[in-house]
Amino acid sequence: MMSTVRPIRDETDYDAALARIDVLMGAPDGSPERDELDVLTTLVEVYEDEHYPIDLPTPIEAVQFRMEQAGLSQADLVPYIGSRAKVSEVLSGKRTLTLKMIRALNTHLGIPAEVLIGDTAITDFEAKADQIQWRRFPVRELMKRRWLPSVRNAEEMAEDLINGLIERAGGRDAVPQAFYRKNDAARQNARMDPYALQAWCLHVLATARERNLKPTYHEGAIDSEFLRFLATLSRLPDGPRRAVEALEQQGVAVVYARHLPKTHLDGAAMRTKEGVPVIGLTLRYDRLDNFWFCLLHETAHVWRHLNDKAAFFVDDLSLDASDHAEDWTIEDEADTLAQEALIPSEQWDAAQLLRAATPSRVIAFAQSVNVHPAVVAGRVRRETGNYRLLSQFVGTNEVRPHFEEAL
Repeated sequence: MMSTVRPIRDETDYDAALARIDVLMGAPDGSPERDELDVLTTLVEVYEDEHYPIDLPTPIEAVQFRMEQAGLSQADLVPYIGSRAKVSEVLSGKRTLTLKMIRALNTHLGIPAEVLIGDTAITDFEAKADQIQWRRFPVRELMKRRWLPSVRNAEEMAEDLINGLIERAGGRDAVPQAFYRKNDAARQNARMDPYALQAWCLHVLATARERNLKPTYHEGAIDSEFLRFLATLSRLPDGPRRAVEALEQQGVAVVYARHLPKTHLDGAAMRTKEGVPVIGLTLRYDRLDNFWFCLLHETAHVWRHLNDKAAFFVDDLSLDASDHAEDWTIEDEADTLAQEALIPSEQWDAAQLLRAATPSRVIAFAQSVNVHPAVVAGRVRRETGNYRLLSQFVGTNEVRPHFEEAL
């Protein structure tokens, strides 16, 4: 039965709407729940557009808007971008527009050059400072969260404020140059606002550095046994905290920073200037099943893929290989390692839970593999695509208190 839909007037209403959207994901077409999902999604987009405006569209948004206006297909962009593969990569946010592409799109499709250049300027901090659109950083939201000092005339002070954040994160030379370019390994939603995304990552790096952790992490500190150990901590009431402590004992910093609007972000893995691996978590979906999968996914990146200071990963875990044209090998490996650690495949296959995922069977199976029932329920929901199943087990609103009480 459809719940009463209320207007979104403040951050509390906004968070409640996001939580409700999470519950309704996967609702069948034509159902009251699907209608409610559509209405809530529209309300959230309206609220974000009003409270977190972006001065200019991103180059991708501008191209997509022009395609809609003119009724163009991806094939129609080939003469301006170069090939079907390149068009797909540009539209998915995985390839930066070159100067040649910008000129062609400006000349033949009439898209303003300053809009097409915007993303290119911000993704390379070797560019001159006057090329960066400092006001596109969400400085007011960052001040509201106390991630930046409060000042009057925030927009006029944006450059100074963001430069201060960059220095706290280790300086422009300390943050990997790949971080300011499109990253082929990043699980990025094409709708991510690059300015908000980079502000969040800079805050995570700055927070990690302020803890003054020594770079004690070494190859071999994380392996499949350690991942499995983290998974078994899920059964404990204070499991999230214990998992963070276990990672920090291995030299890995874990930072919780609430997601910024338009980042579409679950987690990230990167390194500080000093070489300390950092896992960032947004907890945008405050559920135990999401938390454990995300934590182990990012830990797998630290183990297998964060092999130098140039590497970094930002992940929207709602995406899969079908959402991208590029090689998904790294993300597949991180997914597989996390999933195997949480529930060994041999035991999962033998249990055949998807045939009848009753509450009693979920609880019994969780006990047999030594994890929280939320982990099992989350996998059932994900593999069946039915997010109405077992909602009483997934631990909604049970993760953030572990982190916010410590702040």
